[in-house]
Amino acid sequence: MTAVHGPPGTGAPRKVLLDCDPGHDDAFAITLAAGSPAIELVAITTVAGNQTVDKTTRNACVMCTLLGLADTPVVAGCEGPLIRALRTAPEFHGPSGLDGPRPVEPRVVPTPGHAVDRIVDTVLASPGEITLVATGPLTNVAMALRKAPAIAGAVREVVIMGGSYSRGNVTPAAEFNIYVDPEAARVVFEAPWRLTMMGLDLTHQATFTDVEERRLEQIGTTLSRFLIDLMRYFKNAYRSAAGMEDPPVHDPCAVAYVIDPTLFEVAGAHVEVETNGLWASGMTVTDFKAAGPGPGRVDVGTELDRPGFWDLVISAVERIGEVPVSTSPTGGVEP
Repeated sequence: MTAVHGPPGTGAPRKVLLDCDPGHDDAFAITLAAGSPAIELVAITTVAGNQTVDKTTRNACVMCTLLGLADTPVVAGCEGPLIRALRTAPEFHGPSGLDGPRPVEPRVVPTPGHAVDRIVDTVLASPGEITLVATGPLTNVAMALRKAPAIAGAVREVVIMGGSYSRGNVTPAAEFNIYVDPEAARVVFEAPWRLTMMGLDLTHQATFTDVEERRLEQIGTTLSRFLIDLMRYFKNAYRSAAGMEDPPVHDPCAVAYVIDPTLFEVAGAHVEVETNGLWASGMTVTDFKAAGPGPGRVDVGTELDRPGFWDLVISAVERIGEVPVSTSPTGGVEP
């Protein structure tokens, strides 16, 4: 049932468009994408999810400022789900979406336009080259498909953080990203493209412990200290809201899979998104025994090489190094 993908390629970096809702774990996803020589981060698009889209967009700009990504477009997207009221997650991410560190005043500003148009234009301009990584609710991606169905045949592959095959984290059945906009998720899961799902069963293996905190402390950069402060807040939030001592860092798993799929075991499955269930709305119903070709065929992450994953993340933070910042008169941090 399970399969291990081949070793990472040694050619040109993979062109990645990251659609996200920062978010503490999205901050790690952006960091990993920015700090890996295996990835060319062509754009960041934002969606409402962990917080409202104005906040997730600002948070993406904060991360680009800390990472020195002055030339990476950050494009704001959908303000809410396709048909449902927006649910955010302040119990985990705080009122800002990136609570914990001292506030950072971003020097990077959003690029004009809409995320849906950026996704469509980027994919169609480079057929077969763009890997779309989505770590928030799938509203932008679904809208891009609706606007330009041709992107399904033009994208290289799609890797999402979302869903699960054995558990939920909003309800017993549903993971947050899918729960927020299950109608969008259904569109994405039914599209005729190569799709890989990194759900809770996989991402709950990517826990942040005192060991990882010490490794970040040893780096000693502004970025590493910012990430430590993020995770100290996130750890307390997870303990209070979910009863977990060491929080899982979900979103960088999707980026890590693009960089080095040998760190993962995946299994083919047929996945359907439940949109009508009274108790199971947002559930990703996963059948590993029906993994034939066609719509609904998904590669599902099952096992993570946790030491290798964290080596990848820590190496990215080390590679980024020090991006100079200074204290703001208003108490925040400026580049």
